[in-house]
Amino acid sequence: MNRTLVKDALASTQALDAIFLQGWVRTRRDAKAFSFVELNDGSCLKGIQVIVDATLPDYAAVTRASTGASIAVRGKLVPSQGQGQKWEIVAEKFEVLGEADATYPLQKKGHTLEFLREIAHLRPRSNLFGAVFRVRSRLAYAVHQFFQEKSFCYVHTPIITASDAEGAGDMFRVTTLDLAQPPKTEDGAIDSTQDFFAKKTFLTVSGQLEAEIFATALSNVYTFGPTFRAENSHTSRHASEFWMIEPEMAFCDLQGDMALAEEFVKYLIRDAKQHCAADLEFFSKFVDKDLLARLDFVLERPFQRCSYTEAIAILTASGRTWEHPVTWGDNLQSEHERFLSEEHFKCPVTVYNYPRAIKAFYMRKNDGDAPDRQTVAAMDLLVPGIGEIIGGSQREERLDVLREGMALHHLDEKSYWWYLDLRRYGTVPHAGFGLGFERMLMFVTGVANIRDVIPFARTPGTAEF
Repeated sequence: MNRTLVKDALASTQALDAIFLQGWVRTRRDAKAFSFVELNDGSCLKGIQVIVDATLPDYAAVTRASTGASIAVRGKLVPSQGQGQKWEIVAEKFEVLGEADATYPLQKKGHTLEFLREIAHLRPRSNLFGAVFRVRSRLAYAVHQFFQEKSFCYVHTPIITASDAEGAGDMFRVTTLDLAQPPKTEDGAIDSTQDFFAKKTFLTVSGQLEAEIFATALSNVYTFGPTFRAENSHTSRHASEFWMIEPEMAFCDLQGDMALAEEFVKYLIRDAKQHCAADLEFFSKFVDKDLLARLDFVLERPFQRCSYTEAIAILTASGRTWEHPVTWGDNLQSEHERFLSEEHFKCPVTVYNYPRAIKAFYMRKNDGDAPDRQTVAAMDLLVPGIGEIIGGSQREERLDVLREGMALHHLDEKSYWWYLDLRRYGTVPHAGFGLGFERMLMFVTGVANIRDVIPFARTPGTAEF
């Protein structure tokens, strides 16, 4: 007999004379004549109750079915006599496949998130993390669905790269050199020509530059893969390894970029509400009581748009004392971003036209700015509770202005010869953005720490599991 998943058993429209389930014991309660065992297989939040009669030949196996043990059950699916559940299983054969002794750490009690991070190999079995990773799986599917429905081409960009897309320098080095005795040049520097790739290479911070190559051939493309930042940041919103979704569109400007970002975020929220209703209900009950109302609020209203210069004026006029003082030309900090989205606009807001000096070299320079207030066609989408969730821009398609921007950021043109070629051979206006997948998950689930929406967090000092 084929195995039935718990979610399918619970969704059955009729009783069944024969059913076969496998999963793990959540709880067991023994009475004189029978035992109640709750079986969960991870296919949904709820478990299903199994009634094991003491007259069964293999009833003795029940004593070994403690919390965490894996079991196989054959029996009948019948209407439940208890409240809060439609169906239950009357066991005809009960087998323990793998025992769990008394040291099993996920007993029926509350556990802190910090404790669960220490047992990341077991935490997916808890209600909270089962729900988180089901939503993660569904949203990953929805990402592809959104772009494929719009005829975007999925491009796999390299994880090992020699170019720094952000220009920030916070990159992990990739090397096979003997670090105890690396080869040296005549002037005593490490000789990278003897490394595996014959040059310095790193883990990628973004697939954007390579995506631009494909956008100038296939029009609309997207990447979805792991990215890495060697940034010594210990906040609840930063991780050293995370996943990014990066669409790149030829023949697109900043306005089109902002419109797609809004449409994309709303699509993912709508998909999660439709396909992960039970899990979102759980988050709204135990994680963030305002979650469902906030998601509805975001869906129902157009996002606000505000220039960087207007944002600085709003922050200055707020009368607040900021930990990081507000000055035109400085990056917006998390406290500023959250004030704009949570208190001033009270909804997601897209801030655009940032100072050129604080943005990446590839962002399109806006014409007509005063010399001391040059801006680029960049945008950040800020959402309540998190701050920045998307960063993007129109890319600089003019060769001479791009070269000027590279000089401004002290970048060597030789390292980006192929990127400059894109502006020599049939250049077009184009734009794109990056969505941090984990930050989107934080927004959709209400889970406040990025370490709890990725299976195995990589943060400074932590590479366990």
